[in-house]
Amino acid sequence: MFDKTIINIFSNIWPMLVIVITIIVSIRVTYILINKTNFILYRDLLILMFIIYVMCLFYVVTFQDVSWSSSNFIPFKEMLRYRLGSYMFFKNIIGNMLMFIPYGFFVSWILKNKNLFITLLLSFIASLSIESTQLLIGRVFDVDDILLNVIGGIIGFFLYYGINKVRVYLPPILKKTLIYNIIVVVVFGLIVIYTLTIIMNGV
Repeated sequence: MFDKTIINIFSNIWPMLVIVITIIVSIRVTYILINKTNFILYRDLLILMFIIYVMCLFYVVTFQDVSWSSSNFIPFKEMLRYRLGSYMFFKNIIGNMLMFIPYGFFVSWILKNKNLFITLLLSFIASLSIESTQLLIGRVFDVDDILLNVIGGIIGFFLYYGINKVRVYLPPILKKTLIYNIIVVVVFGLIVIYTLTIIMNGV
């Protein structure tokens, strides 16, 4: 299920992905050269990952097939329909939470936020805008999706908060920018390799 979703997303958004990444990277490099600012690789890579994530999120919530469902304005109504461990449980319940974990993490990191309510509020605003837009373009609105997205955002916040707490106790050598650069490059590389492997195997 997850592999098919990745193949579906990237097979449809890769042209826009190439254009957007090229534009953003060229502007960022030009800005650094003109203003002679410090270049911190891990920060720029994390921002780039956030942009790619938002583009993927846009595709999933805008073009994914929803012909099997209808709008729901009653909290927990849709959640309670699915049998625990079933395909639809993982697709709708787990999927909607997982989809917003990166959002909670990235907005917390970008804002250097240590207040759970702020991430909760931003996750709610983002999810509400998604569901409302879906309703306006002829798709479906599901209040349960908002609840699950917010839970995912909260998990993302605690992921950021936990990493921040652990970092305090790290030895100075592991707090250097070079170490962060290496970690983020490795993570980014693994994600790219994993994604390309899935796409190539699915072609």
